[in-house]
Amino acid sequence: MAATTLFDACFAALIGNEGGLSLEQSDPGNWTGGRVGVGRLLGTNWGISAAAYPMLDIATLTRAAAAAIYLQRYWGPIGAEHLPPPLALLAFDAAVNLGVAGAAKLLQLAIGAEEDGLVGPATLAAAARSIGAVGLNAVCAEFLARRLMFTVALPTWRTFGLGWARRLCRLPFQAQAIPTAA
Repeated sequence: MAATTLFDACFAALIGNEGGLSLEQSDPGNWTGGRVGVGRLLGTNWGISAAAYPMLDIATLTRAAAAAIYLQRYWGPIGAEHLPPPLALLAFDAAVNLGVAGAAKLLQLAIGAEEDGLVGPATLAAAARSIGAVGLNAVCAEFLARRLMFTVALPTWRTFGLGWARRLCRLPFQAQAIPTAA
């Protein structure tokens, strides 16, 4: 059996939180223009949205193609491969839902780093210091608390909040299940 990489383990957890094809008209991400009623309603599949990929055939997107997008567009830019596995999943999941810059800022807030929206050597060093000072679980909890506060303030919370809350409540359990030597 092939070894599972950290990306593979985190992708498996994340993709389990993403639904199949959704053509929900009230979801701005399902429209190529990124706003309800703007552009074409192509939907979201494997968590890949028409708003982010307006030229992609969302309905026929495969899991493997989605994984390639996640690896290049979210996993790498959020620096997940350099984070401890539980925090890697949390940061990766947030990057997918909030964008890389938004997730990076939440991570930087949680670890007391400068908020520039980029995960580079300074952020990774601050993460290591923060984890050393307060522990990985405390950093993960702070990250999730800041994500929750951000998400609740979104204007679409009333429509999608329960689903988002369920996802946020599942994440700590999924994060703890990620193998440390994936």
